[in-house]
Amino acid sequence: MTRESSISQAAPYPNRKYAWFVVFVLIICSLIAFIDRQIVAIVVEPMKADLGVGDVEIGWLYGVFALFYAIAALPIAALADTKSRKHIIAIGIFLWSLMTIACGLTRSYWAIFLARVGVGVGEATLTPSTTSLIGDYFPREDIPLALSIFQVGPIIGTGIAFVIGGLVLQLVQGAEPVVWPLVGALEPWQLTFIYVGFPGVLLAGFFLLIREPNRRPVNKPSQASEWRQLLDFYRLNRATILFHHVGFVCLVLTGYAFVFWSVTFFIRVHGVPAAEASQTFGWIFIVFGPLGPLLVAYLARVLTARGRHDANITAGMIGGMLTVPFVLLIQIAPSPFWAFVCYAPALLAVNAPFGIAAGALPVITPPNLRARVASVYMLAGAIGMMFGPPLAGAFNEYIFPGDEGVRYSMITMTSFFGIVGVTLLWFGRKHYAHSLERIISED
Repeated sequence: MTRESSISQAAPYPNRKYAWFVVFVLIICSLIAFIDRQIVAIVVEPMKADLGVGDVEIGWLYGVFALFYAIAALPIAALADTKSRKHIIAIGIFLWSLMTIACGLTRSYWAIFLARVGVGVGEATLTPSTTSLIGDYFPREDIPLALSIFQVGPIIGTGIAFVIGGLVLQLVQGAEPVVWPLVGALEPWQLTFIYVGFPGVLLAGFFLLIREPNRRPVNKPSQASEWRQLLDFYRLNRATILFHHVGFVCLVLTGYAFVFWSVTFFIRVHGVPAAEASQTFGWIFIVFGPLGPLLVAYLARVLTARGRHDANITAGMIGGMLTVPFVLLIQIAPSPFWAFVCYAPALLAVNAPFGIAAGALPVITPPNLRARVASVYMLAGAIGMMFGPPLAGAFNEYIFPGDEGVRYSMITMTSFFGIVGVTLLWFGRKHYAHSLERIISED
């Protein structure tokens, strides 16, 4: 063992209060990321009108983000497993914020398309680096809780994106375009991108003040390269990874399609103005969305305390089971009021599995591979993000045309992908338990 490894082995975990402070800062980062990520879902109708595109093209503005978010994650994760994670995150925040602003300064669909690529690459820095950081700030038994709490940031960020987007639309809707020097006339939806992108530029500088923790040592040092160790890890845990990834990806696809088209659902099906629908939906998201990951994380801790090694998968599966009936209930609500009421339990359930999906992986992963394993799951999860919104958009346009079509699209997608996801997690529980038992035995 090297001298550096011996020092790392002897070093205690960082101060618990400071560790939770870092989690809070990371929550703010993810909050900003999801505001910038989700804002496109709020300005669907004015963008379509100005750019002359349809639902499928708008859906692909989220799809291309997800694609490059996933592609960039693996090389970024390799850096995060060996280099300064705070510098990687700070650069990423600056890039995605700048590209969000660029979305508002463009004049064509394809220019926005390319800017969304930049948003995806920038945001790809956050999850792998965060997984690695939290793995070095907390002992194994606390990692799922810390990562589930971290997932509160994206959920609150999504809600704030809808609230802010709706507020901006309300303030500038119907107003004349604003003329900026050197830029020219900017429509209200363009200003929305610019306003939500600016805070991240400031946050990038602040993140550089975070302390980098000591890296935890590998229990059984190997002479093989870390990429070879990564392949060996996947071979050894192939059944666990298969059921985990595909099961949770089905739930991700359901959730992202549901959230992306929710404001449009209220506009088309119930005739609610865009600004009102966006703000109401956003506040429901902020209040009820974070409860899902927290309740599931608590359930996982309770099951773990009872000796259940499949606790993390079982808890996530239960969240997925609740998603299907609540989303379907919204589609048959007789009025916008009752639809909004049904959104409270639906958003709790839809968001419930996401934190534990990420938190379940570092628990069974060697410390030196955690960022890369997280990035591979990001690549899998991006399939759900990439295809959920445009697939629902294709259903809207070609299978269920008309204003009511978005309702039937949600029924179809939730029924199929939600049930498949829950079923796969059910069968994956015993494999996950074996993987956890294996790594515990190596400690």
